[in-house]
Amino acid sequence: MVVAACGAVLAGVVAVRAGMPQRPVPAAAPATPPAPAPPYSSTASPPAPPPPEITYPARGAGTWRFAAGGGPLAGRSGQLMRYRVAVERGIDGIAPDAFAVEVTRTLSDPRSWTGDGRWRLQRVGNGSPYDFTVYLTTPGTRDDLCPGDDGYTSCRNGERVVLNVARWVHGVPRYGAPLDAYRQYLVNHEVGHRLGHGHEKCPGLGRPAPVMQQQTLGLHGCVAYGWPLLDGRLYRGPAGSYDDPVPEGA
Repeated sequence: MVVAACGAVLAGVVAVRAGMPQRPVPAAAPATPPAPAPPYSSTASPPAPPPPEITYPARGAGTWRFAAGGGPLAGRSGQLMRYRVAVERGIDGIAPDAFAVEVTRTLSDPRSWTGDGRWRLQRVGNGSPYDFTVYLTTPGTRDDLCPGDDGYTSCRNGERVVLNVARWVHGVPRYGAPLDAYRQYLVNHEVGHRLGHGHEKCPGLGRPAPVMQQQTLGLHGCVAYGWPLLDGRLYRGPAGSYDDPVPEGA
């Protein structure tokens, strides 16, 4: 009886709750839309402007503007060679200090001549003792400073490392690497002559060209490579050179 009565009461409660109106469930609040991306800020750094165009006459004044000051010592051991950097008057768009930065960056790279402990190199200012000078020259002045008069190549003559501005600006046809890579080769090759290295040939089809190969005039099956060291060791090819002509129309 008690059980039955309790069951009846519970049934009634359930029935009453079942018949009670349901409380409405509040709708979910709409998602907040993402904030729009802020407009370009005028305080953000703009892209770096392109470097100025380098211009030059066929023949400059034959006088020089020297880079000021010196640079850090590159290399952990070996013979010390000090060098100056100069740009011929008449070459515009590259200041001596800017040219010196590029030369020094190349010669201080661990893939360059100082990387294996045989040489130390340091840039010095004009008026300091020095062992060689890196000149950026016009094609005509190149012919005054170098053996031969092709107006195209660069050279080393005594303590003078002569880089032809025409090659610095335009590189060479069919080099197969960016202009910056050719410039690195140009510096390393001519400074290599000052350090006592002669010309070398391509060691094999598809292999990197030795830095002392005359890559300005041809690769002969090698791949352009602008550094003396490869995998931390001096990389060389057979001694000798090719009888390559200066490109037509150069």
